[in-house]
Amino acid sequence: MNVALDKPMSLAQFLEWEKRQPLRYEFDGFRPVAMAGGTRAHSHIQRNLAIAVGGRLVNGPCEFHGSDFKVQTASDKARYPDGFVTCNTGADNDTIIDDPVVIFEVLSDGTANRDIGEKNAEYAAMQSVQRYVMLSQDRVGGTMFERVNGDWIGHLLTANSIIKMTEIGIEVPIEELYRRVQFAPEGDEAEADDTDG
Repeated sequence: MNVALDKPMSLAQFLEWEKRQPLRYEFDGFRPVAMAGGTRAHSHIQRNLAIAVGGRLVNGPCEFHGSDFKVQTASDKARYPDGFVTCNTGADNDTIIDDPVVIFEVLSDGTANRDIGEKNAEYAAMQSVQRYVMLSQDRVGGTMFERVNGDWIGHLLTANSIIKMTEIGIEVPIEELYRRVQFAPEGDEAEADDTDG
């Protein structure tokens, strides 16, 4: 749900306004946008990201952050990715960063168009971002964009993919990100249709 405003906010105004809110909001460059709740599958994938990615980074210079920490995009928008990695240290009281290296989003029906289009363009415009991984909730897979010689190149991820993140020195088999996620068996709807009538 969008907040009705008489005039667009600046990022600084949004950050001050957000401090007083009981719920989380992203900032689309003009106004706050309320964050919706997620599914059990979404929660499992987020947790698995923290374990699989964060666990591999525990002794290195980079660190994984979850969706409680904001990213400031190149267009002065504020986003809450489902996960991201940063390699620069900051203060413990920071609430927003502008230099993530890898960003993860878990796609949902309500956010997929924004994640695939608008946020993809925003993250591609950030020179610090080397990789953007969008994960499906409906199957093991997704889409990954990476920066290669100045180009923003997309790749399909399948159940056998290994996400190679050379910029942070780790590799993660995509199947690790789907532990405990249970998908509906394929063909259930077709079988139900065959038994009707």
